Amino acid sequence: MEPGERRAKMAVVDPADAEPAGDDDSPKEACGVFGVYAPGQPVAHLSYLGLYALQHRGQESAGMAVSDGELVTVVKDMGLVSHVFDERVLAPLTGHLAIGHTRYSTTGSSTWRNAQPLFRGTGDSGFALGHNGNLTNTAALADAAGMLPGTASSDTDLMAELIANEIERAPRGEGELEAAIAAVLPRLEGAFSLVFLDAERIIGVRDPNGFRPLCLGRLESGWVLASETPALDIVGAHFVREVDPGEMVIIDASGVRSVNPFPPERLNPKLCLFEFVYFARPDSRLYGRSVHAARVRQGELLAEQLPVDADMVMGVPESGLPAAEGYARASGIPYGQGLVKNRYIHRTFIAPSQEMRALGVRMKLNPLRENLAGKRVVVVDDSVVRGTTQKQLVKMLREAGVTEVHLRLTSPPIKWSCFYGIDTGARGELLAANLAVDEIRDYLNVDSIAFITLDRLVSSTGAPGAGFCDACFTGNYPTETPVNLTKGVLEGGSADPPGALEALATPSLFGNALLPADDARRGR
Repeated sequence: MEPGERRAKMAVVDPADAEPAGDDDSPKEACGVFGVYAPGQPVAHLSYLGLYALQHRGQESAGMAVSDGELVTVVKDMGLVSHVFDERVLAPLTGHLAIGHTRYSTTGSSTWRNAQPLFRGTGDSGFALGHNGNLTNTAALADAAGMLPGTASSDTDLMAELIANEIERAPRGEGELEAAIAAVLPRLEGAFSLVFLDAERIIGVRDPNGFRPLCLGRLESGWVLASETPALDIVGAHFVREVDPGEMVIIDASGVRSVNPFPPERLNPKLCLFEFVYFARPDSRLYGRSVHAARVRQGELLAEQLPVDADMVMGVPESGLPAAEGYARASGIPYGQGLVKNRYIHRTFIAPSQEMRALGVRMKLNPLRENLAGKRVVVVDDSVVRGTTQKQLVKMLREAGVTEVHLRLTSPPIKWSCFYGIDTGARGELLAANLAVDEIRDYLNVDSIAFITLDRLVSSTGAPGAGFCDACFTGNYPTETPVNLTKGVLEGGSADPPGALEALATPSLFGNALLPADDARRGR
């Protein structure tokens, strides 16, 4: 090896081609990203712990990239963090900086190729990239770059390709990755919280709307980037601040630097409001506020919004539990446990039919009959998407002897698809886009139902003026969004035709079966 030359290697495992099928209708998670710069520390093990803390944000695949200053090694595979990594895998991953990723796919199918971090061998050593979010101009970027179909298989792959091309065109220099990222970022639209790694530095980026979270923490001998604050806690890092929308943070031997590659007019904070409802861990802090406290407050506000006479308040694990506590406290109705969650269900239950998928709900939740029989119960949950989970849940509660079911939701009706990193499905699959509230009540077979109002939800965060994206509730998208944007936009033939997202009937999840809206209108 010539003096000053660096090596790059990518360690791989056999790909897995199977893609899991969904059984519940909760909004599917965004991804989790992690980065650590800590000379003298076991960065691979720290990344493993950080990814464990972010496992709730994605369970399809996991991976990390580690550098010792010369060698960049990437290890990734399909499955949970604990399936991909063990001591045998972690032991040889030595270095002083690392990034990690746990994935739920929003653009690009769930395959090994799309597992992250992605690696590109360019410049002196190459770089690795992890992405949380979803680009909304993926197809336009690919067309502008003259890419043939199949060149990039996901929006993250496309970003890596654009940055690699920028590096190849630019003069060699110490800041080549930083300069290439800064040149590409203004072309990107949509949601992207990113972590990069090359041989000597890690870089964190947050899109100018700040749709997805990203924070900075301090170790005694280094720095940490993470999607959520619990990942800082688990590695012993002190929370410093959230990365600002539109900010790029560079961490290397000289410390932390910050640059702003976006024009000022694009800076418009719009953190996903659903992070406070469902996605973020309850022990996370967003906009400097406790997520747990926000969920408790959501329950309190629901109790004020639509009081009801009942014997017990119960929450649907996990995100419904703090809200149920708040509802019980504000209403004076006793709080009780009505459901037991199977702690060993991690991945989505794979089932060949809608009937079998319904049994998947019973695999995850089982009613406590002794607590429920003969009672009028307030059930607090986070959301209704397609309604399949709640329909089965209500059926279980009725079978357990509950006399009245009063459903309370800590989000407004979800009427619009998300294009910023959450897989809600197409609009035709959303129950609230097709049914009025009283029709949803009848379809779910509940005695009453209430969705928290948008103003109350925003108030519950404790940061009402900070800036939120509420597009899934209102249809007010902060950025221009193509109507034919789908998960398979880069995979030939898988994009929906223009207008498909407004169609009432979308067969991707229900096959030839009736949509819940049709089912309800036929009195089933």
